[in-house]
Amino acid sequence: MKPMISVIIPVHNGGDLFRRCLEALQETLYESWECIVVEDGSTDDTVEIAYSHGMRLVTGLSRRLGPAQARNIGAQVAQGSILFFVDADVLVQPGTVGHVAATMQANPELAACFGSYDDAPFAPNFLSQYRNLLHHYVHQHSKIDASTFWSGCGAIRRDVFLAIGGFNEQLYERPSIEDIELGYRLQAAGHRVQLEKLLQVKHMKRWTPRQMLITDVRDRALPWTRLILQGGGAPNDLNLNFSQRLSTAVTFIGLFALGLTMLSAWAWVFVLLAMVLLIWLNWPFYQFLLESRGVRFLLMALPWHWFYFIYSGATFLAGLVLFRLGRVEQIVVDGIRPLTTPPTNNPQTTAE
Repeated sequence: MKPMISVIIPVHNGGDLFRRCLEALQETLYESWECIVVEDGSTDDTVEIAYSHGMRLVTGLSRRLGPAQARNIGAQVAQGSILFFVDADVLVQPGTVGHVAATMQANPELAACFGSYDDAPFAPNFLSQYRNLLHHYVHQHSKIDASTFWSGCGAIRRDVFLAIGGFNEQLYERPSIEDIELGYRLQAAGHRVQLEKLLQVKHMKRWTPRQMLITDVRDRALPWTRLILQGGGAPNDLNLNFSQRLSTAVTFIGLFALGLTMLSAWAWVFVLLAMVLLIWLNWPFYQFLLESRGVRFLLMALPWHWFYFIYSGATFLAGLVLFRLGRVEQIVVDGIRPLTTPPTNNPQTTAE
């Protein structure tokens, strides 16, 4: 029998991107599936958009709860044996849901799988193109046997999800690394998670520098540092692989040498060496950008990529200091209870 797939979309003020997301889902060719939209305290026409597209809607939440709890609520009311989490700002392909079903059906020992963004981002501005191409490249060149999870386009067996406690809604009340933390717990429990590289969706988000810094520093680097220091570890995979860590160290050496140029002209030699080493360490990615977007795009991307190493490394060091000083709240994730009882916020489930 074909497995039943429950597509779960948490959404807060989704707007036109959410409308496009649902329109793409309606082109799904796979037959045994449902779509559950968890409306998370929206103040726009998100409810009307969900109704107009005939999706199953969970609404009536008393306040904005965040995507972690919204996904958990969706999992509670889901009818499918496989939960397929999709962000409200992505476009699936007609065969995406079927791809998830085939992957999970062909690998009964597989607890979860996730994909990536494609290499043709929706927003035309440079930063959106660069950010999404970076995400695409990292996922496409990482290990198939993954050590984490991604909820932008990720599927998990419902019984495994409920047994392990779902997303940590107490720790992550806003969009953060709730999916990464879930992946850590899956791995610790001995479950297998697969990076399915052919499973790709189109990202529609338009990135700005301010959004990028807030997301990368506040919502990702700091909580990820806390997770690592609390025993989650730093796997040699995705954004934490060895070349990325070495690149961060080289970037700081280059910055230090740049500061010394005020004292000695010889310091410029070390600055140039650091730049050459950064290009060498990251050449496969830079070659990908060169082949897909050209020389001008690559030259624009270099400072942004190196800036990423600077603020990521600085945030890790700041998080390390705060952790050692006891300023970062310690939350034991092993104590998360299985999701065996209905949510306490009394949501209403409706369908059109």
